[in-house]
Amino acid sequence: MVGYDPRAQTAAPTPEEAALSGSAAGMVTRVLISPFDVIKIRFQLQIERVSSQRPEGKYWGIFQAARSIYSEEGLSAFWKGHIPAQLLSICYGAVQFVSFEFLTKVVHKSTPYDSRTSGVHFFCGGLAACSATVACQPLDTLRTRFAAQGEPKVYRNLRYAVSTMWRFEGPMTFYRGLSPTLVAVFPYAGLQFFFYNVFKELSGPSSTARDSGGSVRSLICGSGAGMISKTITYPFDLFKKRLQVGGFEKARARFGKVQTYRGLTDCAVQIAKEEGIRGFFKGLSPSLLKAALSTGFTFFWYEFFLNVMRNIREERRTDHLGEDHKGR
Repeated sequence: MVGYDPRAQTAAPTPEEAALSGSAAGMVTRVLISPFDVIKIRFQLQIERVSSQRPEGKYWGIFQAARSIYSEEGLSAFWKGHIPAQLLSICYGAVQFVSFEFLTKVVHKSTPYDSRTSGVHFFCGGLAACSATVACQPLDTLRTRFAAQGEPKVYRNLRYAVSTMWRFEGPMTFYRGLSPTLVAVFPYAGLQFFFYNVFKELSGPSSTARDSGGSVRSLICGSGAGMISKTITYPFDLFKKRLQVGGFEKARARFGKVQTYRGLTDCAVQIAKEEGIRGFFKGLSPSLLKAALSTGFTFFWYEFFLNVMRNIREERRTDHLGEDHKGR
Protein backbone atom coordinates (compact mmCIF):
# COMPACT_ATOMS: atom_id res chain seq x y z
CA MET A 1 0.00 0.00 0.00
CA VAL A 2 1.11 3.57 -0.69
CA GLY A 3 1.40 5.52 2.55
CA TYR A 4 1.76 4.49 6.18
CA ASP A 5 -0.46 1.55 7.11
CA PRO A 6 -0.40 0.36 10.75
CA ARG A 7 -2.12 -2.89 9.67
CA ALA A 8 0.64 -3.86 7.26
CA GLN A 9 2.41 -7.11 8.05
CA THR A 10 5.66 -5.74 6.66
CA ALA A 11 7.65 -2.84 8.07
CA ALA A 12 7.05 0.63 6.66
CA PRO A 13 9.52 1.57 3.91
CA THR A 14 12.60 3.47 4.97
CA PRO A 15 13.17 6.94 3.44
CA GLU A 16 15.90 5.44 1.27
CA GLU A 17 13.56 2.72 -0.03
CA ALA A 18 10.79 5.25 -0.73
CA ALA A 19 13.24 7.58 -2.52
CA LEU A 20 14.72 4.83 -4.68
CA SER A 21 11.31 3.35 -5.51
CA GLY A 22 9.86 6.78 -6.32
CA SER A 23 12.84 7.67 -8.51
CA ALA A 24 12.74 4.36 -10.37
CA ALA A 25 8.99 4.65 -10.87
CA GLY A 26 9.36 8.16 -12.26
CA MET A 27 12.21 7.17 -14.56
CA VAL A 28 10.45 4.17 -16.12
CA THR A 29 7.15 6.01 -16.44
CA ARG A 30 8.78 9.02 -18.12
CA VAL A 31 10.21 6.88 -20.94
CA LEU A 32 6.76 5.46 -21.65
CA ILE A 33 4.70 8.66 -21.57
CA SER A 34 7.10 11.19 -23.11
CA PRO A 35 5.43 11.23 -26.59
CA PHE A 36 2.06 12.14 -25.05
CA ASP A 37 3.73 14.87 -23.03
CA VAL A 38 5.33 16.46 -26.10
CA ILE A 39 2.02 16.42 -28.01
CA LYS A 40 0.16 17.85 -25.01
CA ILE A 41 2.64 20.71 -24.62
CA ARG A 42 2.41 21.60 -28.32
CA PHE A 43 -1.39 21.88 -28.03
CA GLN A 44 -1.17 23.90 -24.82
CA LEU A 45 1.16 26.46 -26.40
CA GLN A 46 -0.92 26.86 -29.58
CA ILE A 47 -2.94 30.08 -29.46
CA GLU A 48 -5.15 29.28 -32.47
CA ARG A 49 -8.34 27.27 -32.11
CA VAL A 50 -8.03 23.47 -32.05
CA SER A 51 -10.65 22.19 -34.52
CA SER A 52 -10.58 19.54 -37.25
CA GLN A 53 -13.55 21.17 -39.06
CA ARG A 54 -11.96 24.63 -39.36
CA PRO A 55 -8.27 24.19 -38.61
CA GLU A 56 -6.60 27.49 -37.83
CA GLY A 57 -3.48 26.38 -36.00
CA LYS A 58 -0.82 23.88 -36.88
CA TYR A 59 -2.23 21.09 -34.70
CA TRP A 60 -5.90 20.08 -34.49
CA GLY A 61 -5.92 16.38 -33.55
CA ILE A 62 -3.75 13.89 -31.66
CA PHE A 63 -2.95 11.70 -34.67
CA GLN A 64 -2.53 14.71 -36.97
CA ALA A 65 -0.14 16.32 -34.47
CA ALA A 66 1.81 13.08 -34.11
CA ARG A 67 2.15 12.72 -37.89
CA SER A 68 3.17 16.36 -38.25
CA ILE A 69 5.84 16.17 -35.56
CA TYR A 70 7.15 12.87 -36.92
CA SER A 71 7.35 14.06 -40.56
CA GLU A 72 8.98 17.41 -39.72
CA GLU A 73 11.23 16.53 -36.79
CA GLY A 74 11.64 12.75 -36.78
CA LEU A 75 10.89 10.05 -34.21
CA SER A 76 13.32 11.50 -31.67
CA ALA A 77 11.14 14.63 -31.42
CA PHE A 78 8.74 12.71 -29.18
CA TRP A 79 11.50 12.53 -26.60
CA LYS A 80 12.63 16.15 -26.90
CA GLY A 81 13.71 17.43 -23.52
CA HIS A 82 13.99 13.86 -22.28
CA ILE A 83 17.11 14.47 -20.20
CA PRO A 84 15.63 17.33 -18.12
CA ALA A 85 12.34 15.43 -18.08
CA GLN A 86 14.08 12.34 -16.67
CA LEU A 87 15.91 14.42 -14.09
CA LEU A 88 12.55 15.97 -13.20
CA SER A 89 10.84 12.59 -12.87
CA ILE A 90 13.63 11.09 -10.77
CA CYS A 91 13.81 14.11 -8.46
CA TYR A 92 10.03 14.56 -8.25
CA GLY A 93 9.31 10.89 -7.59
CA ALA A 94 11.87 10.70 -4.80
CA VAL A 95 10.76 13.88 -3.00
CA GLN A 96 7.04 13.20 -3.44
CA PHE A 97 6.95 9.64 -2.14
CA VAL A 98 9.42 10.22 0.70
CA SER A 99 7.33 13.20 1.81
CA PHE A 100 4.07 11.28 1.45
CA GLU A 101 5.25 8.27 3.47
CA PHE A 102 6.65 10.61 6.14
CA LEU A 103 3.54 12.81 6.35
CA THR A 104 1.06 9.92 6.56
CA LYS A 105 3.11 8.38 9.35
CA VAL A 106 3.28 11.69 11.25
CA VAL A 107 -0.48 12.25 10.86
CA HIS A 108 -1.28 8.76 12.12
CA LYS A 109 1.02 8.95 15.13
CA SER A 110 0.57 12.63 16.07
CA THR A 111 -3.11 13.30 15.34
CA PRO A 112 -6.42 11.48 15.94
CA TYR A 113 -6.79 10.88 12.20
CA ASP A 114 -6.26 7.47 10.59
CA SER A 115 -3.56 7.50 7.92
CA ARG A 116 -5.56 5.01 5.84
CA THR A 117 -8.45 7.40 5.15
CA SER A 118 -8.82 9.08 1.77
CA GLY A 119 -9.00 12.54 3.37
CA VAL A 120 -5.57 12.12 4.93
CA HIS A 121 -4.22 10.87 1.60
CA PHE A 122 -5.59 13.98 -0.12
CA PHE A 123 -3.97 16.36 2.36
CA CYS A 124 -0.63 14.55 2.58
CA GLY A 125 -0.51 13.93 -1.17
CA GLY A 126 -1.04 17.62 -1.87
CA LEU A 127 1.67 18.73 0.56
CA ALA A 128 4.11 16.11 -0.75
CA ALA A 129 3.55 17.28 -4.32
CA CYS A 130 4.08 20.93 -3.37
CA SER A 131 7.42 20.02 -1.77
CA ALA A 132 8.46 18.12 -4.89
CA THR A 133 7.30 20.95 -7.17
CA VAL A 134 9.37 23.63 -5.43
CA ALA A 135 12.41 21.36 -5.51
CA CYS A 136 12.01 20.42 -9.18
CA GLN A 137 10.46 23.49 -10.87
CA PRO A 138 13.67 24.51 -12.73
CA LEU A 139 13.80 21.08 -14.35
CA ASP A 140 10.15 21.35 -15.33
CA THR A 141 10.79 24.71 -17.01
CA LEU A 142 13.73 23.27 -18.94
CA ARG A 143 11.67 20.24 -19.97
CA THR A 144 8.92 22.53 -21.30
CA ARG A 145 11.39 24.70 -23.26
CA PHE A 146 12.96 21.65 -24.91
CA ALA A 147 9.59 20.08 -25.77
CA ALA A 148 8.35 23.39 -27.23
CA GLN A 149 11.22 24.05 -29.64
CA GLY A 150 10.91 22.90 -33.21
CA GLU A 151 13.66 22.65 -35.82
CA PRO A 152 16.27 24.09 -35.96
CA LYS A 153 16.73 23.88 -32.22
CA VAL A 154 17.22 26.95 -30.07
CA TYR A 155 19.00 25.00 -27.31
CA ARG A 156 21.67 22.50 -28.35
CA ASN A 157 21.86 20.74 -25.01
CA LEU A 158 20.94 21.06 -21.34
CA ARG A 159 24.09 22.93 -20.31
CA TYR A 160 23.67 25.48 -23.11
CA ALA A 161 20.01 26.00 -22.22
CA VAL A 162 20.79 26.65 -18.55
CA SER A 163 23.59 29.11 -19.30
CA THR A 164 21.58 30.95 -21.98
CA MET A 165 18.46 31.29 -19.85
CA TRP A 166 20.49 32.40 -16.81
CA ARG A 167 22.46 34.99 -18.81
CA PHE A 168 19.62 36.56 -20.81
CA GLU A 169 16.54 36.01 -18.62
CA GLY A 170 17.92 35.78 -15.09
CA PRO A 171 17.69 33.03 -12.45
CA MET A 172 14.00 33.62 -11.72
CA THR A 173 13.10 32.45 -15.22
CA PHE A 174 13.54 28.88 -13.97
CA TYR A 175 10.58 29.45 -11.64
CA ARG A 176 8.21 30.89 -14.23
CA GLY A 177 4.76 29.40 -13.83
CA LEU A 178 5.40 28.37 -10.22
CA SER A 179 2.28 30.14 -8.88
CA PRO A 180 -0.27 28.30 -11.06
CA THR A 181 1.74 25.12 -10.59
CA LEU A 182 1.46 25.26 -6.80
CA VAL A 183 -2.20 26.29 -7.03
CA ALA A 184 -2.91 23.29 -9.24
CA VAL A 185 -0.52 20.69 -7.89
CA PHE A 186 -1.98 20.53 -4.37
CA PRO A 187 -5.50 19.53 -5.47
CA TYR A 188 -4.20 17.53 -8.45
CA ALA A 189 -1.80 15.35 -6.48
CA GLY A 190 -4.15 15.31 -3.50
CA LEU A 191 -6.96 14.02 -5.71
CA GLN A 192 -4.61 11.45 -7.25
CA PHE A 193 -3.81 9.94 -3.86
CA PHE A 194 -7.44 10.41 -2.73
CA PHE A 195 -9.00 8.56 -5.67
CA TYR A 196 -6.24 5.97 -5.74
CA ASN A 197 -7.06 5.13 -2.12
CA VAL A 198 -10.82 5.16 -2.85
CA PHE A 199 -10.48 2.87 -5.86
CA LYS A 200 -8.18 0.54 -3.94
CA GLU A 201 -10.72 0.27 -1.13
CA LEU A 202 -13.60 -0.24 -3.57
CA SER A 203 -11.73 -2.98 -5.41
CA GLY A 204 -11.65 -5.00 -2.20
CA PRO A 205 -8.86 -6.40 -0.04
CA SER A 206 -5.67 -7.60 -1.62
CA SER A 207 -5.39 -11.26 -2.49
CA THR A 208 -2.08 -11.48 -0.64
CA ALA A 209 -0.89 -10.42 2.74
CA ARG A 210 1.58 -8.04 1.19
CA ASP A 211 -0.72 -6.35 -1.32
CA SER A 212 1.50 -7.43 -4.18
CA GLY A 213 3.42 -4.49 -5.56
CA GLY A 214 3.08 -3.69 -9.22
CA SER A 215 -0.31 -5.41 -9.63
CA VAL A 216 -2.76 -4.72 -12.45
CA ARG A 217 -5.09 -3.48 -9.72
CA SER A 218 -2.62 -0.69 -8.89
CA LEU A 219 -2.33 0.23 -12.57
CA ILE A 220 -6.11 0.46 -13.09
CA CYS A 221 -6.74 2.38 -9.85
CA GLY A 222 -3.91 4.79 -10.63
CA SER A 223 -5.13 5.37 -14.19
CA GLY A 224 -8.64 6.22 -13.04
CA ALA A 225 -7.30 8.54 -10.34
CA GLY A 226 -5.04 10.30 -12.83
CA MET A 227 -7.78 10.99 -15.38
CA ILE A 228 -10.24 12.41 -12.85
CA SER A 229 -7.58 14.56 -11.18
CA LYS A 230 -6.24 15.91 -14.48
CA THR A 231 -9.67 16.89 -15.79
CA ILE A 232 -10.50 18.86 -12.64
CA THR A 233 -7.22 20.79 -12.48
CA TYR A 234 -6.26 20.97 -16.17
CA PRO A 235 -6.57 24.76 -16.80
CA PHE A 236 -3.80 25.48 -14.28
CA ASP A 237 -1.45 23.13 -16.12
CA LEU A 238 -2.13 25.06 -19.32
CA PHE A 239 -1.49 28.41 -17.59
CA LYS A 240 1.81 27.08 -16.28
CA LYS A 241 2.98 25.97 -19.72
CA ARG A 242 2.07 29.31 -21.32
CA LEU A 243 3.97 31.23 -18.64
CA GLN A 244 7.01 28.94 -18.74
CA VAL A 245 7.71 29.74 -22.38
CA GLY A 246 7.46 33.50 -21.94
CA GLY A 247 10.47 35.06 -23.67
CA PHE A 248 10.77 31.99 -25.88
CA GLU A 249 8.91 33.42 -28.87
CA LYS A 250 11.58 32.43 -31.38
CA ALA A 251 10.78 28.75 -31.00
CA ARG A 252 7.05 29.12 -30.39
CA ALA A 253 6.52 31.08 -33.62
CA ARG A 254 7.48 28.02 -35.60
CA PHE A 255 4.21 26.27 -34.84
CA GLY A 256 1.73 29.11 -34.33
CA LYS A 257 0.86 32.60 -33.16
CA VAL A 258 2.74 34.05 -30.19
CA GLN A 259 1.22 35.67 -27.11
CA THR A 260 2.87 37.11 -24.02
CA TYR A 261 1.40 37.35 -20.52
CA ARG A 262 2.17 39.55 -17.52
CA GLY A 263 1.22 36.94 -14.96
CA LEU A 264 -1.29 34.26 -13.98
CA THR A 265 -4.36 36.52 -13.93
CA ASP A 266 -3.47 38.19 -17.23
CA CYS A 267 -2.86 34.77 -18.79
CA ALA A 268 -6.30 33.49 -17.71
CA VAL A 269 -8.08 36.67 -18.86
CA GLN A 270 -6.40 36.75 -22.28
CA ILE A 271 -7.10 33.08 -22.95
CA ALA A 272 -10.77 33.50 -21.99
CA LYS A 273 -11.08 36.62 -24.17
CA GLU A 274 -9.25 35.40 -27.26
CA GLU A 275 -9.71 31.63 -27.17
CA GLY A 276 -12.89 31.16 -25.17
CA ILE A 277 -13.60 28.73 -22.36
CA ARG A 278 -12.52 25.85 -24.57
CA GLY A 279 -9.09 27.46 -24.69
CA PHE A 280 -8.57 26.41 -21.06
CA PHE A 281 -8.76 22.76 -22.14
CA LYS A 282 -6.51 22.74 -25.21
CA GLY A 283 -4.53 19.52 -25.26
CA LEU A 284 -6.88 17.81 -22.79
CA SER A 285 -7.21 14.62 -24.87
CA PRO A 286 -3.48 13.79 -25.02
CA SER A 287 -3.19 15.04 -21.46
CA LEU A 288 -5.81 12.55 -20.26
CA LEU A 289 -4.00 9.74 -22.05
CA LYS A 290 -0.78 10.88 -20.47
CA ALA A 291 -2.38 11.25 -17.02
CA ALA A 292 -3.91 7.78 -17.15
CA LEU A 293 -0.63 6.17 -18.17
CA SER A 294 1.55 8.37 -15.99
CA THR A 295 -0.40 8.01 -12.75
CA GLY A 296 -1.19 4.36 -13.32
CA PHE A 297 2.40 3.42 -14.10
CA THR A 298 3.78 5.61 -11.30
CA PHE A 299 1.78 3.79 -8.62
CA PHE A 300 2.35 0.46 -10.37
CA TRP A 301 6.12 0.83 -10.55
CA TYR A 302 6.40 2.44 -7.10
CA GLU A 303 4.70 -0.50 -5.44
CA PHE A 304 6.61 -2.93 -7.65
CA PHE A 305 10.06 -1.53 -6.76
CA LEU A 306 9.05 -1.10 -3.12
CA ASN A 307 8.06 -4.76 -2.98
CA VAL A 308 11.37 -5.78 -4.58
CA MET A 309 13.30 -3.79 -1.96
CA ARG A 310 11.21 -5.26 0.85
CA ASN A 311 11.98 -8.77 -0.41
CA ILE A 312 15.69 -7.96 -0.56
CA ARG A 313 15.55 -6.54 2.97
CA GLU A 314 13.75 -9.65 4.25
CA GLU A 315 16.24 -11.96 2.54
CA ARG A 316 19.17 -10.09 4.07
CA ARG A 317 17.50 -10.19 7.47
CA THR A 318 16.87 -13.93 7.13
CA ASP A 319 20.47 -14.56 6.02
CA HIS A 320 21.76 -12.48 8.92
CA LEU A 321 19.66 -14.41 11.43
CA GLY A 322 20.82 -17.65 9.88
CA GLU A 323 24.49 -16.65 10.23
CA ASP A 324 23.90 -15.64 13.85
CA HIS A 325 22.26 -19.00 14.54
CA LYS A 326 25.19 -20.89 13.00
CA GLY A 327 27.62 -18.82 15.01
CA ARG A 328 25.99 -20.02 18.17
